[in-house]
Amino acid sequence: MVDETRVVRLLQRMGDQLAYLERRAGEDRDALRGDDQRLSGLKYRWVTTLEALLNVAHHLCASEAWGPPATNADAVATLARHGVIGVELADRLGRTVGFRNVLVHGYADVDDDRVLCNLDRLDDLRAFITEVTTWMTVHRRGEPDAPTGVE
Repeated sequence: MVDETRVVRLLQRMGDQLAYLERRAGEDRDALRGDDQRLSGLKYRWVTTLEALLNVAHHLCASEAWGPPATNADAVATLARHGVIGVELADRLGRTVGFRNVLVHGYADVDDDRVLCNLDRLDDLRAFITEVTTWMTVHRRGEPDAPTGVE
């Protein structure tokens, strides 16, 4: 059974971190590039945002008995297979969670331009929050899954 409180809390945390990233997206990239402290903050916020996304994905896979995902990208793909999020969104997020691996495992050596470039790709994270929230609402009512483009 889905722990709705946990999922809502994770989505809220993700939204809070995403709001920070969205504010930074509007800032001068050269200024950000030249500020090691702010770049470190961006990297940390990316990691915590993506960790929240993955915690939601893994929790839903486990609580709905969809089987253990082989990878983090597979956890996101599993959500698409079960109509929680759209297939195209899952494909894009699969690449985004790969960015999380780069940040976590190569933190000091991450290309800062890649960190800044990803600030232009925040819409998918916002869409994840929206689609999971919609699925949770439908799931609570016991209605059939809302269509998301899954055939």
